[in-house]
Amino acid sequence: MLEIYVYWTSTTLLSALYLTSAFMYVTKGEWVRQTLADLGYPPHVVPFMIVVKVLGAVAILSRFSVAISDLAYAGILFHLILSGMAHLGVRKPKGAVPAAIGLALLAASFLTQNAARDVPSPYVQAAAPRRG
Repeated sequence: MLEIYVYWTSTTLLSALYLTSAFMYVTKGEWVRQTLADLGYPPHVVPFMIVVKVLGAVAILSRFSVAISDLAYAGILFHLILSGMAHLGVRKPKGAVPAAIGLALLAASFLTQNAARDVPSPYVQAAAPRRG
């Protein structure tokens, strides 16, 4: 039962992080473009990132396909790692904090998804029964 609460809490917070970020990309476009330019990214990635962030959150929340949901988890994992590394690379460690929080939420969500969902992901190993 605890795993179900962990799953839904972490998944909701992770999705909120991504949807809020996408909303900020839309509403504060110039600031986002400048921030990404400071990290070394071209401005044309902003529309792509808006779409990817929204679709990733939708794929995980709706889970209309286990394969696509798992692909979204992988994409978010790579994005969070690269985002954190980009901020650390320009010596702005405070900018990496959301990525670190996102990684913790992603791990909790991914590792507990089989407890909360009817169709299990083949990539999450079930907890082995303890032998005592």
